[in-house]
Amino acid sequence: MKKNFYVIFLTLLLNSFKIEAQIFVSTNGDDNNRGTIDSPFKSITKAISVALPGDTIFIRGGVYNLSSTITISSSKSGTSEKRYYLFAYPGEHPILDFSSMSFSSSNKGISLRASYWYIKGLDIKGAGDNGMEINGGSFNIIENCAFYENKDSGLQLSNGASNNKVINCDSFYNADPSEGNADGFAPKLTVGTNNYFYGCRAWQNSDDGWDGYLRGADNVTTVLENCWSFLNGYRKDGTLGSGNGNGFKMGGGDNSNSQNLMHHFTLKNCLAFNNKAKGFDQNNNAGSMTLLNCTAFGNKTANYRITRQLNAGQQLIVKNCISYNGSVELGSFAIQEKNSWLSPFKISASDFISTDPLFTTAPRNADGGLPNIDFMHLSPNSQFIDAGVNVGLPFYGNAPDLGAFEYNPVSSISKENEFRKDDFQLFQNYPNPFNPTTIISFYLPVYSHIKIEVYNILGEKVVLLTDSFYNAGSYSLEWNPSLHRLQSGVYFIKMYYGSSSKVIKSLFLK
Repeated sequence: MKKNFYVIFLTLLLNSFKIEAQIFVSTNGDDNNRGTIDSPFKSITKAISVALPGDTIFIRGGVYNLSSTITISSSKSGTSEKRYYLFAYPGEHPILDFSSMSFSSSNKGISLRASYWYIKGLDIKGAGDNGMEINGGSFNIIENCAFYENKDSGLQLSNGASNNKVINCDSFYNADPSEGNADGFAPKLTVGTNNYFYGCRAWQNSDDGWDGYLRGADNVTTVLENCWSFLNGYRKDGTLGSGNGNGFKMGGGDNSNSQNLMHHFTLKNCLAFNNKAKGFDQNNNAGSMTLLNCTAFGNKTANYRITRQLNAGQQLIVKNCISYNGSVELGSFAIQEKNSWLSPFKISASDFISTDPLFTTAPRNADGGLPNIDFMHLSPNSQFIDAGVNVGLPFYGNAPDLGAFEYNPVSSISKENEFRKDDFQLFQNYPNPFNPTTIISFYLPVYSHIKIEVYNILGEKVVLLTDSFYNAGSYSLEWNPSLHRLQSGVYFIKMYYGSSSKVIKSLFLK
């Protein structure tokens, strides 16, 4: 008996000093391998099965062609002291391609049922339903992930999922067959409370950018900060779809919300533009809504529409917000202060450096943040600088500005803009690495002759992609190296513009 006690004690002691492992997955791995960097697994599912709290699973770059859901069960939950980590290997770009999946509610890309996971740097595309569903999981972090071309919402939170953080993620081109269900981000239906989105973009999803519609949940809270939602309700090819097409849909329920369901939404420094319907939409939400320093531009039905009476004790607060080229419809119960549609303001295009959304889908900054662009940023002489009321957000100068972007006289974006409209641009191809095709995008400030060529690692020209004249504007070319019988490897794409040129590096993986 005494011996057994010491065996148990020693086992517990050794476990308490466990060194967290690094587990590796690669497209050329094997699930019979050891899971090391030199002997990686083939599948993420295998890596998950052997991981323990505190371990990091590194996914090497490349395209993973998958046909079944990656399920992370609740039995694989970590703790606040020891999370599980599922990361793209530093400097590499893994793409989880579920395109072979059929359309079905059971065909998620990743089903995250566990808590205390940190998932970073993955592209998830083509799933038969959600790209990722956080199903009951809580205290998870999803960062720098992209969800696109899935057959329902890119990222959905369900079944009481609460206290999750979604940071610097993109969700776009998601579309279901009916076009009425696929949102960019969907904290809806049975979602839990205290979920938080920061620095995320949602565009050209068949239904809404964000949808907080409820069925099965009530009295939950969601916070969005520095998020952009645009062109929702339009298809990938730019044509008008049949979905709702709102930017930020802040709740509501069935039967004209006869249940008076409450989804308490707070939006800070958020931007909604050129959506098919409304930019900021109540959708009969009966809970509290707070909009601080938000900007709406060019939404087709209304920039802001929140008119239905709220439940007793609930509030609508709208402060320091901007509306341009679109209507504002707020109920008399709204608590408003210092908004662009209130006296003494009279808004005009001169209040902004640019009202051209050309670069809003540009690549993110190196740190994963939103691209530094001029769109809807205040011009140096704008009436909205220092014209707001203090709502607890950081600001420069004597008082907060109006709108989503605080003007900083020290590092004005107009001086340091990485994507200047008076210069030509060759953007990083996307996806990269890629297989079988990739998109090469460029921008021309004036009518120009350009030439785009592809070189191999030896500096030999292998493909001429274009040699022609183009009008001013943005363009995209699709490149399939297999059509030129090229092998896997590194290729350099070079664009010639007059006497200037720019080069990007791409990686083709078979």
